[in-house]
Amino acid sequence: MTSPMADPEQWNEFMQTMNQQFAQALEQNVEAQASFVESWVDAVEEATDPKQFEDGAEGYANAYTTWMEASQQAYERSMDLASGEEVRPEEFRDIWLSAANEAFKDITDTTAFAAVTGKTVEEALDYRQEVDEMADETLHNLGFATKNDVQEVGERLIELERRQHAVENKLDTVIEHLEGEDEE
Repeated sequence: MTSPMADPEQWNEFMQTMNQQFAQALEQNVEAQASFVESWVDAVEEATDPKQFEDGAEGYANAYTTWMEASQQAYERSMDLASGEEVRPEEFRDIWLSAANEAFKDITDTTAFAAVTGKTVEEALDYRQEVDEMADETLHNLGFATKNDVQEVGERLIELERRQHAVENKLDTVIEHLEGEDEE
């Protein structure tokens, strides 16, 4: 049985497909990096602390190095494949998944990321509070009870129950006192 790689036409087809896939992967990688850089620069620019900025830049440099090492590794495995070595497609997936995980760790371990994440969470919570207030106002205008209304009713019921127990305890004391006078 002859290898499909022995036929020059199949070899050319194979190499053309590999080149197209490699070029497409490289283009996607560059686009992803450009998008990442853009969002990272925007986020880091907001960090006014020079130490945070330096830490963020170092994290990005480490992530970039990780991506470039993955690109080199994928290229080497592509050349191994082109030279006839059996390379499983999962190896390419594993290279990129590993690189993505490592690059993510490089970035998320920085104080700049923590600061930006904190700011983002704070903004999200503020936005959520505004939305909740608008929802409450809308529900009130439509005549529906809101979460706050139900909580207020619950708190009032608990207070009434507490007072009722206090009154019952006082009545029990009065009854005991009266029964004690009757026995005398």
